[in-house]
Amino acid sequence: MKSAYIADLQPDQSITSFFLVRVKEIRTSANTGKAWLHLELADRSGAIDAKMWDNFAEVAASFECDDVVKVRARVKLYHGRNELTVEQIRLAAESEYELEDFIPHTKQDVEKLYARLAEFASSVGNPWLRRLLTCILDDPAIAPKFKRAPAAVTMHHAYIGGLLEHVVSLCGLCRLAAQHYPEASLDLLLTGAILHDIGKIDELGYDRAFSYTTEGQLLGHIVIAMALVRKKAEAVEGFPPELLTLVEHLLVSHHGSLEFGSPRPPMFREAVLLHYLDDLDSKMGAMRATLESPEGEGEWTARNPSLRRALLRVEEYLRGEGIQEKTTAPSESQVARRR
Repeated sequence: MKSAYIADLQPDQSITSFFLVRVKEIRTSANTGKAWLHLELADRSGAIDAKMWDNFAEVAASFECDDVVKVRARVKLYHGRNELTVEQIRLAAESEYELEDFIPHTKQDVEKLYARLAEFASSVGNPWLRRLLTCILDDPAIAPKFKRAPAAVTMHHAYIGGLLEHVVSLCGLCRLAAQHYPEASLDLLLTGAILHDIGKIDELGYDRAFSYTTEGQLLGHIVIAMALVRKKAEAVEGFPPELLTLVEHLLVSHHGSLEFGSPRPPMFREAVLLHYLDDLDSKMGAMRATLESPEGEGEWTARNPSLRRALLRVEEYLRGEGIQEKTTAPSESQVARRR
């Protein structure tokens, strides 16, 4: 049973617990020539750097990245972030731990999320698009992976079920956008939202640690998605080729530009909307993770890698000024009274 999670660690705390090894390197100081074992350790609550300074050569050879290790260490604060000074470390036996303790997971119910996704698909009015979506979501080779895959290795929704959570959230944004821009096709928007990242179910590995598969490294999720969607569309007898071209453009353009991995920029309104809504949901997901992390100093979080900046914890900032209560959203009863 895991006894200490990374998110709960405090400076000067002594711990003995299990962690997943993400990074293992022997580093040497250019100034002193002293070598040490550098590790990045992880559990479902986050990741932390760790250093072992003495007698590490033999023990370092006993485990590899993606192994689970038992660690005795002391927590120290280094440049505003917690870090472990390792005293002892060994490879853990599989009987000593539960793998789910080391892989972050969505807080939402995956089966309910998938049912919600199926509802979005069934609401599509165009029969060709609806059949395409149904064929994909009902495929027993796809559904289990869609329920489990993260949306990214690190940037946003980087946890089990993260892809599904992101896609369902994006579908909700598409509905709102279509209400505001009625000239846009909600059918195309929902189809693009559901399928835009479908290639990540095979681009990413997520059995132990999150990483890229060989297929993912060589092809990327856009190419993988294109092949999957075209194969499924061709299995739907009579699927209009022009409609398939629009769906494929939604896939290849959703990153917005070649600089960010899209072979073509968005060239019709639904593609433009999908790109910006996808970017918005990704950024908000990344911000949520950063704001929930204890790392940082005072009112400021640690650096957000997606936005390349630290974030202000607004609630903390306002609490000291006594403004917090005045700026929170009104309750439903308050809104009703105003009406």
